[in-house]
Amino acid sequence: MKIAIIVEGKAERVFAPVLKSFLPKRLKEIPNLDFVPQDGRIPKGDKLKRVVGNLLGGRAAADHVIAVTDVYTGTEEFVDAADAKAKMRKWVGDDPRFHPHAAQYDFEAWLLPYWKTIQKIAGHNKTSPGSNPELVNHNKPPSHHIREIFEAGECKRSYVKPRDAKKILESQDLMDAIQKCPEFKALVNTILELSGGKPIP
Repeated sequence: MKIAIIVEGKAERVFAPVLKSFLPKRLKEIPNLDFVPQDGRIPKGDKLKRVVGNLLGGRAAADHVIAVTDVYTGTEEFVDAADAKAKMRKWVGDDPRFHPHAAQYDFEAWLLPYWKTIQKIAGHNKTSPGSNPELVNHNKPPSHHIREIFEAGECKRSYVKPRDAKKILESQDLMDAIQKCPEFKALVNTILELSGGKPIP
């Protein structure tokens, strides 16, 4: 089973090793997860349809394609995760091999469950922005909260997605994010179900 996962950029690929260490606990056969980063954001309209079609066609075709977009894109194009998924489905069409998902409001929401680790890396005791990471919204998305604690902390630098997201996720239990982030749970459950596993309740 080969699953292509379209993500916005290189930072989102940091979930790859954490996912690959998590899946063997729940699957007999591990899928080949091929992360396909885009230039900053997921394509829209016909371009997304072409990207998905290319990944599903050809000699090295994927069996399924998952697209993961942020709800927060700087343009407020999407109202929420449901709206983002509905629009991606409309753009691509009714292909059962395509599975749209969204991070509400951005990828960093899935890092917020590891706030103690973020505090340690940043060198600051700033409080968590809330117990429900996916309710942090357009007005101040999760990435802004992480950037603020880094810039205020003893580390004396700003948050850099590929470097710091990777460090935050090192040796973490993925279930912490799954239990607190329904959209992330939905993404993980899609991978599990496509691979013959049982979804996480």
